[in-house]
Amino acid sequence: MSNSAFQVRKCDVLILGSGGAGLLAALAAYEADPALDILIAVKGLFGKSGCTRMVQGGYNVALSDSDSVENHFMDTVRAGAWLNDQDLAWELVSRAPGCIRRLETVCGAFFDRSPDGEIHQKAFAGQSFDRTVHKGDLTGIELTNRASEQIIRRGIPVLEERRAIALLPDSGAGGRVAGSMLLDIRSGEFTAVNAKCTLLATGGGPTFYKYSACAQELATDGMAMAWEAGADLCDMEMVQFHPTGILTGEGLQITGTLLEEGLRGAGGHLLNGRGERYMERYDPERMERSTRDLVARAGYTEIKEGRGTENGGVFIDVSHLGADFVRKNFRGMVDRCADLGFDLAGAPVEVSPTAHYMMGGAKIDTGCRTSLPGLFAAGEDAGGTHGANRLGGNGVANSTVFGEVAGREMAAEAGGASFESFDRGSAEASVEEALAALGDGDSPYPVRASLKELMWKKIGLRRNGADLAASLEEIASLGERAARARAGGGRAYNIAWQNVLDVCNQIAVAELIARSAIERDESRGSHYRDDIPEQKQGALYNVFISKRGEKAAVERRPVRFTRVKPGEELAAAEPVNFMD
Repeated sequence: MSNSAFQVRKCDVLILGSGGAGLLAALAAYEADPALDILIAVKGLFGKSGCTRMVQGGYNVALSDSDSVENHFMDTVRAGAWLNDQDLAWELVSRAPGCIRRLETVCGAFFDRSPDGEIHQKAFAGQSFDRTVHKGDLTGIELTNRASEQIIRRGIPVLEERRAIALLPDSGAGGRVAGSMLLDIRSGEFTAVNAKCTLLATGGGPTFYKYSACAQELATDGMAMAWEAGADLCDMEMVQFHPTGILTGEGLQITGTLLEEGLRGAGGHLLNGRGERYMERYDPERMERSTRDLVARAGYTEIKEGRGTENGGVFIDVSHLGADFVRKNFRGMVDRCADLGFDLAGAPVEVSPTAHYMMGGAKIDTGCRTSLPGLFAAGEDAGGTHGANRLGGNGVANSTVFGEVAGREMAAEAGGASFESFDRGSAEASVEEALAALGDGDSPYPVRASLKELMWKKIGLRRNGADLAASLEEIASLGERAARARAGGGRAYNIAWQNVLDVCNQIAVAELIARSAIERDESRGSHYRDDIPEQKQGALYNVFISKRGEKAAVERRPVRFTRVKPGEELAAAEPVNFMD
């Protein structure tokens, strides 16, 4: 095989990623049409990588007679500061009950039960009702394991350690996505997968921040590919920071070190370095059960204003709840803290706000279609559902619900479609670009370290116009450094090579975040500007960004209030088929 050569493989449905979105999409597509050729490609190991497996807290869903999908919807749009695509938000909350039942009955997931035998639902911050379904604090492992088993039982093929490096346009003028170029991390060889429908389900993962608890193989690959292919992206300025990531020490990066919402929902206290419950200054009514954006920014403010710990953090304390209670209900976090030398059940644990989730992504409709024909997106690759801030527990619900939707829609489309050949020149160019990062040159690791510092200091929890403007120049400089970065050695399992590819994607997405943040001249949800600390009154808008030639086109589009306007309540209950 020559340097630019690649194999070609065809399939009806190509799914990039095997988190909640990818797994449920594959199962739904198979259920709709078992004769379809469905292919899953995952950057890491099947069932062992991505962020769904790391979900601790649980899954928001209206199951109780005392709750309703309308209540869940209102909590979602209030948390999103009214920027949500309300049709997407309604799809999320109204389909979640059916999805959770299928996770039980089809996949065999087992959730914690109340004494009456019903599914137990615990308190999560920012919600008007205790509606978070869970398996202890290891919910993601349960969902991933059970869904992965069903993929194996159905014989759906999975390509492990295959990263997607580019979306392939069709060979005509239709602007259709005709598949993706895959790089086999194990061998360094390339495969062009020609697909009738392609799903981006790679996960977002803001791992380009100094503090991040996401799965470290995530590098915003899906968003970068969507951008490069010309898809519309929205809400990119909205990056969520989790308020309680374990402070593990300077320069130490450990995946999955979050202390989830349930600790605060159960009555945990947040304390500054002086021992004060500081949330009283920021949200005296809800205190620690306020929304993630506010709690994370409060902790960051305490640290920046000199009321943090010596190590630059704050504390979460659940010891007053009783050691037995904590060990029984939060076993996973107790064990994780113990591994790091902390006693969660018996003493305060030092934490810091930590980059966690991206509300923005490729704009989708209610069928998970992007602006590019043939390209679908679900999970964290897709934007619009969460608005300016995601409720804890809505993430895994979003992935699984829209994964199912995408699977059904792709099955319907692929079943009656013929193959569109991909543009061979574009395919060859993607291979050549990837291979150009091999050889002698600068190391990618200093570039990645510089990017993390820049994102944390200037495009993080608190922003301002001057820093954002300066960040564009620094991002451009980092892009030039990344273009010079090289990885020595061969193709097979070349981690430095993968890091070059990662940081190039991350720099591209960092610019999208910065440009979108500049366009939003107000503070709203997870986007806070010190120079404009108030929300704008009047017309609300979403920030859209897309590639026009080699430049970024940024525009505001008015929010469409298709179900309820700010200040109103969703009054009329709509019947929901829980098995739909």
